[in-house]
Amino acid sequence: MAEAEEEDAGADLAGLRDAVERLAMLAPADRRSVVERMPRGMARTLHDCWPLWAHPGQLPERTDWDLWLIRAGRGFGKTRAGSEWVQAYARANVTARIALVGGSIDDVRQVMVEGPSGLLATAWHGEAIVWRRDAGEVHFASGAKAFVYSASAPDKLRGPEHHAAWCDELAKWRWGDATWDNLMLGLRLGERPQVVVTTTPQPTVLMRRVMATPGAVETRGRTADNLHLSAGVRARYEAMYAGSRLGRQELDGELVEDLADALWTRALLERQRVAAAPALVRVVVGVDPPAGSARDDGGDACGIVCVALGEDGHGYVVEDASVSGQSPEGWARAVAACAERLGADRVVVEKNQGGDMVESVLRAVAPTLPIRLVHAVRAKGARAEPVAALYEAKRVFHVGNFAALEDELCGMTPAGYRGASRSPDRADALVWAVAALMLGRTVEVGVRAVG
Repeated sequence: MAEAEEEDAGADLAGLRDAVERLAMLAPADRRSVVERMPRGMARTLHDCWPLWAHPGQLPERTDWDLWLIRAGRGFGKTRAGSEWVQAYARANVTARIALVGGSIDDVRQVMVEGPSGLLATAWHGEAIVWRRDAGEVHFASGAKAFVYSASAPDKLRGPEHHAAWCDELAKWRWGDATWDNLMLGLRLGERPQVVVTTTPQPTVLMRRVMATPGAVETRGRTADNLHLSAGVRARYEAMYAGSRLGRQELDGELVEDLADALWTRALLERQRVAAAPALVRVVVGVDPPAGSARDDGGDACGIVCVALGEDGHGYVVEDASVSGQSPEGWARAVAACAERLGADRVVVEKNQGGDMVESVLRAVAPTLPIRLVHAVRAKGARAEPVAALYEAKRVFHVGNFAALEDELCGMTPAGYRGASRSPDRADALVWAVAALMLGRTVEVGVRAVG
């Protein structure tokens, strides 16, 4: 009898999960229509069974943690995950005192409590949850209580003690460090106090502190990971912001930082970004061949960056055609294709890694390629400084977004490269192209439009 009941329960759960998956594939209007036609009991069951709805990033990987950091893009479902966790904690801990901390009191009220994914919305049907708005308290049916705090008033957390906390949008807290420290010092009730942090990241001191917490569980995610978000919204966000610093931070949940002594900063690159270039008078492709470029090892990246001179006298980065893991023939064909595609007048190639063999590899693929070999006698930082100065002087612009290239540029310092990638192949290629185009002798040719 018991086995039969377990089988029935398993079948019911599988049926509900299947229904959720089918609903998630529908357009929002169709999804709403289906739910409205469901029997009330089934609709309530679907609403209340959060593990069925949640995508993997909205549930912690394990339970033995002190801090769960959900660092993800907008629309990922961070608020819903935090709200559902608090609900589950309150049901399991009847005497719990839970801190709800946001950037301001209004943020906590409007998002964490009253919002579409807040505590009032995620309560089970028939569950008696009381929101004492004036007092800033949420009373759960179990007897647990949650209390509202603002990061604009960190001293309000100096005295109270809590079993658990939910911190939302930590990256925008005005007095973040003081608020966090007061919260942590008061998080001392129960055997294992826990705190959930839901935030879109920004490179703040507090953000780095929280990320470095020993033993923390971290969930990363992108806006596109939330299948319950309409496909139209995801596509619109992607079209508007994909590859930009804002998109990487707000949609992909990346922590986009700058080095203190970087020659390029994210803000500088954003300032020097344009949607289109004017008519072009010269086109140069810069190439930084892979290490051991004449060998058939295919192990390193080949930086291939195209920079053009506009009729306004400014430089425009129009393409990053860099390739990785290619044989000499493979990367040489990529160089030739880029030069042909954009009608390059010159292909500037660093010969330090492969000597004259670099030219031989390129000539074997494209005998008429207009190659100019250059030899690096100065360090990377010294070569890059005058090019970065052109950006500062508003003389070089990026036509669109080049995320990988810009990551490398932001790792360049006067003392050398300190970025995340193994070698700044793309940045080196750009430096060679801009230097040849704008810091050497200019060759006048006719105006040409590049599509």
